[in-house]
Amino acid sequence: MKTDVIIIGSGAAGLMCAMQAGQRGRSVVLLDHAKKLAEKIRVSGGGHCNFTNFNVKPENFISSNPNFCRSALARYTPQDFIALLHKHNIGYHEKTLGQLFCDDEAEALIAMLRGECDAAGVKRFMNCEIEEVKYSPPPDDEGAKQGKRKFHVSTSRGEFSATSLVVATGGLSVPRTGATPFGYHVAEQFGIPIAKLRPGLVPLSVAPNDWKPYADLTGVSLDVVVSFGKQTFRENMLVTHRGLSGPAILQISSYWQHGQPLHIDLLPDCDMAALLDEQKGGKKLLSNYLTQWFPKSFSEVWCAQLAEHQQVENRPLNQYNDKQRKQIAAALHDWQVTPSGTLGYTKAEVTCGGVDTHALSSKTMECIEVPGLYFIGEVVDVTGQLGGYNFQWAWASGYAAGQAV
Repeated sequence: MKTDVIIIGSGAAGLMCAMQAGQRGRSVVLLDHAKKLAEKIRVSGGGHCNFTNFNVKPENFISSNPNFCRSALARYTPQDFIALLHKHNIGYHEKTLGQLFCDDEAEALIAMLRGECDAAGVKRFMNCEIEEVKYSPPPDDEGAKQGKRKFHVSTSRGEFSATSLVVATGGLSVPRTGATPFGYHVAEQFGIPIAKLRPGLVPLSVAPNDWKPYADLTGVSLDVVVSFGKQTFRENMLVTHRGLSGPAILQISSYWQHGQPLHIDLLPDCDMAALLDEQKGGKKLLSNYLTQWFPKSFSEVWCAQLAEHQQVENRPLNQYNDKQRKQIAAALHDWQVTPSGTLGYTKAEVTCGGVDTHALSSKTMECIEVPGLYFIGEVVDVTGQLGGYNFQWAWASGYAAGQAV
């Protein structure tokens, strides 16, 4: 089959690109090895898909080329996607920190994208294994101007050729949705560098011996401020049997570097030095005093660890001197935990790193050295923070390529 555009990957970015290209009158073929469209949309946000965020800014994204995302994000905004939802009468609601979710199940959003693609004449081939990608470059500069280049894609569903090829195959995260390294292999085939890959938005593990005192506190949730370097997030932190999770930890995990400690303010709304000074005459045990903020189990374990590591015993408040009170306050506002690693791509929501953006046009997502080849979505070295940012990158990068192919 000959067509103008072949898009490999029918997730959020691929569907947006297909829809935009089709609406421009381009003939589009969408290929995917999965049996169902957009499985990652289907399972995200507890099945209601956190599809964007009111507060999208370039600063919400991680990349070795931080300014790359600016152009695409400016040209397709959260309001543009919201307008599409209004067109299809799909309800949505805001949760914390600007996060937007579908009122109904995410299937409504998938049906919307499918319907837009169908209306634009996009042909879909699901359950279609990609066997080989070949490229016939244009014979000369004049041929390049006329689009005389061909991408040939051999699949289990037949042979396809097009003047433009878009790779929208996602990253390595959530392998149960069919994630593969295919997109990175295509980039390598064409000599395009890959920024180092690692799991992002992922729970962190702590060495079993170090975490043993806390392992039985699974399920304890605390409102904290967690910091690493210049990055700081205030959200809930969850204690697990293997380490730490919850939104605050998922956020900081994308920035954390192996071997380094996290800095956690356990009581961000309190001035513990002042409060402890007020309790100079108090007869409560420190662990009992802290139960106004923490579950008793966490308070007792934390105080036991303070005694072990900083030699400040769990005693009645009136038995501490000024130095010890300052020491306790400092430890509460800067609890340092050094993770041993992450829980890997199986538990990660995104993949950090990817196709090096220095090799791409920020306006069109096209490869600078391989005209007609585009990379969009998670396969690119642009990773959003938690809260709908990664879907907005999918919509924006898909739109950018869809307007250019």
